[in-house]
Amino acid sequence: MADRRVEATIAVVDDEPSIRDLLTASLHFSGFDVVSAANGTEAINVIEKSRPDLIILDVMLPDIDGFTVTRRIRNDGITAPVLFLTARDDTQDKVMGLTVGGDDYVTKPFSLEEVVARIRAILRRTRQDEEDGPVISVADLEINEDSHDVSRHGVPVDLSPTEYKLLRYLMDNSGRVLSKAQILDHVWQYDWGGDAAIVESYISYLRKKIDGVTYKDENGEEQQVVPLIQTKRGIGYMIREPQQGRR
Repeated sequence: MADRRVEATIAVVDDEPSIRDLLTASLHFSGFDVVSAANGTEAINVIEKSRPDLIILDVMLPDIDGFTVTRRIRNDGITAPVLFLTARDDTQDKVMGLTVGGDDYVTKPFSLEEVVARIRAILRRTRQDEEDGPVISVADLEINEDSHDVSRHGVPVDLSPTEYKLLRYLMDNSGRVLSKAQILDHVWQYDWGGDAAIVESYISYLRKKIDGVTYKDENGEEQQVVPLIQTKRGIGYMIREPQQGRR
């Protein structure tokens, strides 16, 4: 019999044996290797030992919650994507999950087909990021992760370390609105009590430097780049490709 092809290793963390066993069997059938844990403490040990490609993590665990587990493994340098499971379809929970470093969210009861589809979508995205090399781009904006050089339409842009970190976070989430709380947590590592005004200030700095770039066109005339950084009032900020035909 031919060797079984393993697509990736998945860690399943849930305190309900029926859900844990169902996910383990389904994922194994779909071509994944699976390691599992029944609580947060066990999850941290299993994840640190097995270094899975993706983690399915229940939010409500009996000892420490899934958000705390995620914070701890991120602090330990584990960057595997996290797909949260929750029994509550709560927007605040979803925001918190993304803020602490989660990648996606599934609400119980869930479809096994949906979970497998989300896993494969996350793995495709993260593996593509790994293959893209040190240069990350959105439209004509580029940053080089190795040298930390930033350019817009080929024009070098000088950023402070914090401005660079903020820009990188926005570009990593291109097309997604990020709340001030998410930005504070990822860029400044503040808790919910952090001062959101600092986010507004640094977004303003970035706009002046990134969206204020001018360049010479082929006729030698000065042109200004199309703005990429956008504000979604009452929600947060995002960076995305300009809509075709608009400046």
